[in-house]
Amino acid sequence: MGAGSGLSWPGILRLGLVQTALGAIVVLTTSAINRVMVVELALPATLPGVLVAVHYAVQMLRPRMGYGSDMGGQRTPWIIGGMAVLAVGGVVAAAATAMMGEAPVAGLALALVAFVMIGLGVGAAGTSLLVLLAALVVERRRPAAASIVWIMMIAGFVLTTAIAGRLLDPYSGPRLISVSAGVSVLAFLLALVAVWGIEKRHAPVQAPVTAERAPKPAFRQALAEVWAEQDARRFTVFVFLSMLAYSAQDLILEPFAGQVFGMTLGETTRLASMQHGGVLAGMVVIALVGSFASGTRLGNMRAWTVGGCLAAAVAVSMLIVAGQVGPGWPLGPSYFLLGLANGAFAAAAIASMMLMVGKGRERREGVRMGLWGAAQAIAFGLGSLAGAMALDGARMAFADEATAYGAVFVADAILFIAAALLALRIGTYGQRSAPGYGAVPTAAVGS
Repeated sequence: MGAGSGLSWPGILRLGLVQTALGAIVVLTTSAINRVMVVELALPATLPGVLVAVHYAVQMLRPRMGYGSDMGGQRTPWIIGGMAVLAVGGVVAAAATAMMGEAPVAGLALALVAFVMIGLGVGAAGTSLLVLLAALVVERRRPAAASIVWIMMIAGFVLTTAIAGRLLDPYSGPRLISVSAGVSVLAFLLALVAVWGIEKRHAPVQAPVTAERAPKPAFRQALAEVWAEQDARRFTVFVFLSMLAYSAQDLILEPFAGQVFGMTLGETTRLASMQHGGVLAGMVVIALVGSFASGTRLGNMRAWTVGGCLAAAVAVSMLIVAGQVGPGWPLGPSYFLLGLANGAFAAAAIASMMLMVGKGRERREGVRMGLWGAAQAIAFGLGSLAGAMALDGARMAFADEATAYGAVFVADAILFIAAALLALRIGTYGQRSAPGYGAVPTAAVGS
């Protein structure tokens, strides 16, 4: 295939299977194993929270992993190696959880090792996959490709939880290990088939710089060079702020509906389902816009990123009003609109990563993507904890539950607005902006 045509839609779907496989392993460790620790083993809920935080903290190494793939010139070995480490980590996590019933200390030590492996695997495979997509997909298809692979990861979440949920009943340690091993092996094989040979058969849309044309710098030098790029630096801060706001909602939306509106567990679960449905709908919107409106004002990813953040701020503000109005408020549509805004801005931001990753010093694509991935991981790790801590603090300050939740929602809305203002200033200088991201004249979107 020529360099001009890039990867076909079937090829994009094929690489998306790697995200499906990655999501299948991750969701089993963060949902099923989390539930087993808290319910079946009656362990403190803080324990799985710390383990998940460890897997996010390890992903601070994403820039170093991206640097390694930059210097090696190939992304496939990092994807396969990352998936192998992730698959083994998933099995070890299940074994550690089963061990905790009889030997809690040994089980916890093994679980720490497992979640370090999970973080390393996600970081290596996820970073290199996005860089490979950006290299093989022409720019007009990148927004749609970004949405597609993320939707396929969510599909991995849904499929795995639906099937594994049935296989795990009734719970036993050996059953948990068996199911986890089966999911990990199948996921690794799926990723292996999906990525095998695709990098060799498809020429990158922009030819990579060879080792003869540029020396190999030290990692610190490469990272400093990327951080010195104004747009890369601003985009890193944007990713952190926006994803911090995104993840800060996770642990407070269902309790808000339960405590302020008196909803049952089943009712709040259905609300969460509506919100996730909105997220998927938002991602689908970006995929469609990226497919049919690329290169036009409608297809400008910066506009969608800014608009999605502002819409999320409005949706969060609606929940503040909802708390004051009470049971008469249409809470379901509010949750759906919040999910829709979150999905749209998140997919547009991921598309922007793929559009901007090659804009700057050559042979720094992996470092650049790794830096943004690390910012996202840190934000996810801190966001849920920050949201929960802010709620506890607000409860101490305000006697009324609705006012306490409202105070947290105000802070969340401010984070979204700050992220939107920062996104406006990315790609507005010179001609460095990527088509589809900053291609709209700066006067149209602010400066």
